[in-house]
Amino acid sequence: MSSGISDSGISPRRKGARRISEIPPEVLAALNAGEEETITLVEWLAIDMAVLMRAIAPQVGLSRQRDELESLVMDLAGQGITTRMKGTGAALRRVLSRLKNGTACFEQLVVHRSDMVRGWAAYSLMADDSLTLADRLNRAQRFAADRSMAVRECAWDSLRPWLAKQLNAAFPLLKPWVCHPEAAVRRCAVEATRPCGVWCAHLPDLKRDPSPGLTLLEHCRADGSRYVQTSVGNWLNDASKSRPDWVRDVCGRWEQESPCPETQWIVKHALRTLRRGRT
Repeated sequence: MSSGISDSGISPRRKGARRISEIPPEVLAALNAGEEETITLVEWLAIDMAVLMRAIAPQVGLSRQRDELESLVMDLAGQGITTRMKGTGAALRRVLSRLKNGTACFEQLVVHRSDMVRGWAAYSLMADDSLTLADRLNRAQRFAADRSMAVRECAWDSLRPWLAKQLNAAFPLLKPWVCHPEAAVRRCAVEATRPCGVWCAHLPDLKRDPSPGLTLLEHCRADGSRYVQTSVGNWLNDASKSRPDWVRDVCGRWEQESPCPETQWIVKHALRTLRRGRT
């Protein structure tokens, strides 16, 4: 293929675009055809979801539903990217729930070469209100461990509303996640339960009393992955805005009990707002 896209649809060596205008036409065409993964957020934003849906529907066993799905996606035009992603996931869930082979079609979405399509699959789980929390977490873990950062963001965002409804049950169920060998899975458990989070609803119960979060955080206080360390520091930094004394106490204890470079980095990251404000 003259665009340089490999047979697998993955082009790790190409440089991601920083502006939509910088995306080569052949790359944009491949993104819209589901033949290429995004490298930057700009590329993610440049994808025409309706065009992508029309291209991939036959690939995942949804040829007969292609026009319906394309129309549903087009109805979301003009909304923010997250709203469109969630809306597309919900549309897929409604369609898949009507099909005898819906599970098989879902599995095709999960392993699709397009990271955006895999993100739709994550959000389709979010739209399925028939799942128990334990089952939901089991099914979502593959998205938490996805090779694409974009899909990993969809993973925690799709879980968060359900975790918020059952926080007391959520932390014990997520405990195996923070012991998982994959750093991305450990990070997802922490990120999904942040008291404030980014571009998502806050968790008022954790803002008032962040102590349940220690069920997860204690296991990650000396994590060797900077990806996880950053999330743990951000979790505590969130909590510091409503419970500064609690965060200081936790950080002080960690420095005494775990005097290693990993914990020191987390503590510094966790206390950054307090140190700026001298609260």
